[in-house]
Amino acid sequence: MSALICSEPGKLSVIERPKAERAAGEVLVRPRRVGICGTDYHIYEGKHPFLAYPRVMGHELAVEVVEPGESDFKAGEVVVVNPYLSCGTCIACRRGKPNCCTKISVLGVHRDGGMAEFISLPPQNLVRAEGLSADACATVEFLAIGAHAVRRASLEAQDRVLVIGAGPIGFGAVLFASLSGAKVTVMDRDTERLAAARDLFDIAGTITADDSVDAQVAAATDGEGFDVVFDATGNQGSIEKGFDFVAHGGRYVLVSVVKGDITFVDSDFHRKEMSIFGSRNATSVDFERVIAAIRNGQVPIDKIITHRTSLAGAVNDLPRWATQKSGLIKAVIEIA
Repeated sequence: MSALICSEPGKLSVIERPKAERAAGEVLVRPRRVGICGTDYHIYEGKHPFLAYPRVMGHELAVEVVEPGESDFKAGEVVVVNPYLSCGTCIACRRGKPNCCTKISVLGVHRDGGMAEFISLPPQNLVRAEGLSADACATVEFLAIGAHAVRRASLEAQDRVLVIGAGPIGFGAVLFASLSGAKVTVMDRDTERLAAARDLFDIAGTITADDSVDAQVAAATDGEGFDVVFDATGNQGSIEKGFDFVAHGGRYVLVSVVKGDITFVDSDFHRKEMSIFGSRNATSVDFERVIAAIRNGQVPIDKIITHRTSLAGAVNDLPRWATQKSGLIKAVIEIA
């Protein structure tokens, strides 16, 4: 079978390897669509902190069941993949948080992912999505990360929300915060991405992250700050600056992660009695929430997927899209 492999930072190639076989107790599936994630770009660029090369990337997956084995899935069924393989026994798993399992193995990061013609997966990591297209199935995972972050924040109707970072993960937070009844503002440095946010979602407004950002935040909130701030930038400076935008008694949700220390002024943190939440991956509840929203016509799939390629085409397209992001929201690899 063919597989797209990142053998080392900056080097992609399509290789031929033995066809994946169905492992005991698992389901053999054929990837149909693979969303290209910021994680994949970071792997290609050598910026991912938890990865050993070589690696077959790909964790935003729509797959077709080929050999269901002992599972109750049927051959030909197109399903979503939950790419977070958890142990089921650690303290996080026992508390219903397999998304932060102490032994978590993420497809395309800790083990080879879906940028290949076949892959074998545990049936508990396949999510039924009857009625959804392959394109729609491929968007569920990244949108679920935003849905999980919103659920972590316990939003209330009419909360003033700021989402920093107008990329796919940020857009997931924007969508589900809006569906929760919050008044959402989006911040980014890129005016084109802010325009996309206004086109895609019903939001209160946008803020350009420039030298006037403090004045813009004050104007948008009557000088009070935002009830809830989500950072989805993956940028240390942005995360640290975000503390300034949180209202007294507000919540700050860190959706993105950086390698290194994050600092803040402790007296300001205490003065505001601010709550900080980490938000990692997503759970089955979040996957179902996204699938329901897609079925209800609340997700503009056709506008979110902006770029397409093949396994062979991704050898050149993925490196190009890592730096040339004009017009790009979500790129997908079409395999079958």
